Amino acid sequence: MPTTVLIVDDHATFRASARLLLESEGFEVVGEAADGGSAIEQTASVAPDLILLDVQLPDIDGFEVASRVTQTDGAPAVILISSRDGADFGPLVHASGARGFVAKADLSGESLRAVLDG
Repeated sequence: MPTTVLIVDDHATFRASARLLLESEGFEVVGEAADGGSAIEQTASVAPDLILLDVQLPDIDGFEVASRVTQTDGAPAVILISSRDGADFGPLVHASGARGFVAKADLSGESLRAVLDG
């Protein structure tokens, strides 16, 4: 089960809240990024098991970031997140290489594990 997490979101408040929540549920947050370029760089340097990745980022959208970071052997699992409903994104989630989607309002260790086990 993935335990190390990179949190990617352009809102510092959300990153801080997600960090507290995930750490309280047994995950180890090994990094944070505010945009797609930083996420790609940090994925290479911190090698997380899981990337919690916002769909809407200021430079490269989450779908493209997911596509890039899941192309290699030993790639981390990616779960896309958004304040919007997952139905808004249709087949883009699966096509990106992400394991699934969790709405920010539903974020929990349990919801992440359900997607990963899925």
